[in-house]
Amino acid sequence: MDKILFIVNPTAGGGKTQELVPTIEQIMDDTKIEYNIVLTEKPKDAISIAKKGIVKGYETLVAVGGDGTVNEVARGILESGNGKLGILPSGTGNDMARTLNIDFDPVKAIDTIINGNKKNIDVGFVNDRLFLNIASIGFDAETVKNTESVKKKIRSNIAYIIGVLITLFKFKDKKIQLEIDDHSVDKDISLIAVGNGRYYGGGLKILPMAIPDDGNFYICIVNKVAKIKLFFLFPTIFKGKHIKLKKHVETFKAKKIKVVTKDTAYLNVDGEIYDVEKETLFTMGDRKLPVYVNY
Repeated sequence: MDKILFIVNPTAGGGKTQELVPTIEQIMDDTKIEYNIVLTEKPKDAISIAKKGIVKGYETLVAVGGDGTVNEVARGILESGNGKLGILPSGTGNDMARTLNIDFDPVKAIDTIINGNKKNIDVGFVNDRLFLNIASIGFDAETVKNTESVKKKIRSNIAYIIGVLITLFKFKDKKIQLEIDDHSVDKDISLIAVGNGRYYGGGLKILPMAIPDDGNFYICIVNKVAKIKLFFLFPTIFKGKHIKLKKHVETFKAKKIKVVTKDTAYLNVDGEIYDVEKETLFTMGDRKLPVYVNY
């Protein structure tokens, strides 16, 4: 078995991830596999730790945290040109782990890394930012942005609900020019999500049809709807039933997507929020990422 480096984000999961270190040690000591554990100290730290680990001979790099930690470790592997990704989900969202069917129990997650299947999954880029799961523009991205503000005052699950309500009150539909492969159209939308994974937002099944290793992006567009309809439509995303609402929701599969926004908007990339540039280009990377999965 490869040498394994566990890269732990101690702030993930509200700070509970650091408590997994003794569990990891107990499990790994019983396996007799050579391993090490390193804790991140600041944002983007996992990228450089992964790169240094590969130089030191670690071939499997395990992201211990949420989707942001997974994204960073993946970047380190891809920029190094070597290494395999393992995931021990312990963040707030853990949406990539859901798509890859990785158990949230640390014993079972580590067993997947040691004994599971390895798949080469697709790697997407949005304006040169790497993403593995989903990137989106519109209502959901603004909800995440508003929830971040609420969490500064309210540290509980109700923060997301308040974020949704604030967004419903303030949200304005987005006028976009959309290009999917060679087809172009002007649209008014509530949101557009593009990705390789199925879940975002901690279990919202926005792209239930997505396949993470087939070389395609999957796209879900919620067209402009009245706010009251959006309020009732949003819960259907939890089980992926929104795609049956053909009057309001469209789905596509493509290799390249370009979104030109005419309004102020935010871009949600694997749970990280950025200001939208006028033109947002989604492209599939040339390389795939080796990941231990449970399917």
